[in-house]
Amino acid sequence: MTAAPSTPNTGLFSRTGPPGSRATWLWGVIGILLLLLLWEGYKAIGPEAGVVLGDTRLLPRTSDLAMPHTWDMVTRLFEGETQARNASPLWVTVVSASAFTLGIAAAGWLAGVVVGVGLALVMLRWKIAEWALLPWIVLSQTVPIIAFAPVVRSWGAQLELGPIQWEGWMSVALIASWLAFFPIAVGALKGLQSPETAHVELMHTYSVGWWTTLLRLRLPAAVPYLLAALRLGAANAVIGAVVAEISTGQRGGIGRLLIQFAGQASSDPAKAWGPIFGAVALGLVAAGSVAMLGVILSKYRRTEEK
Repeated sequence: MTAAPSTPNTGLFSRTGPPGSRATWLWGVIGILLLLLLWEGYKAIGPEAGVVLGDTRLLPRTSDLAMPHTWDMVTRLFEGETQARNASPLWVTVVSASAFTLGIAAAGWLAGVVVGVGLALVMLRWKIAEWALLPWIVLSQTVPIIAFAPVVRSWGAQLELGPIQWEGWMSVALIASWLAFFPIAVGALKGLQSPETAHVELMHTYSVGWWTTLLRLRLPAAVPYLLAALRLGAANAVIGAVVAEISTGQRGGIGRLLIQFAGQASSDPAKAWGPIFGAVALGLVAAGSVAMLGVILSKYRRTEEK
């Protein structure tokens, strides 16, 4: 007697499923609710001075200044940014700043895609290039961005590109691309090298050229790896853009808003959380937008490398 084949778990609470499925959204909502319960639970039972061991604070304070109630933070979003009668709601300011940063991060992400995929193709074509470039690609991510961003802006201000004037947002986009290209280059290279040796040798047997093999075999095989790399690159681009805005003092973005509202936290602690929510939503939108590519390329998404 043979055992019956196991059936995949396709129930409502299954964590396996295509992005955008009902189960995926449900687990996301459950995760947010658990986070809110953890926040309010600790605020209710935790000591107001926090948990301190020696000179080290292990858990934060639970005062309203350090940990406002979640409903206070949400309510504050729909109140005016300032006390002025004609002030715009706080959420409008946060959304506007988030959209500004998203545009810069998108430009940095696109540049990171071009550079990352280009480097992956070079390393795929010549093995010596992989040996020479890959260690430097990894080493590039050890540069402290918060210190490197002002230097990039200073260099950019001295560039002369004919009629094109170097703007401050270009420095921010460059930093975003610096963080974005690394996972894209590594993920693309791993994906392009993923076809089995037998399949590659079969293409050689048929006298198929390198470019045709790339388009017909390697690129379709690389899609699961590349989608994950592109999502990670998008999240990194957002992080790079926010950090660069803070470091360079770029106005109009969510990074500047974080610093500005943090200075007002002593008198309005709930307000300081507005741009934090905006930054979180910004990362989700960036990663979610890239995930939509998975729907378009669904026939190649048999398995996706995480």
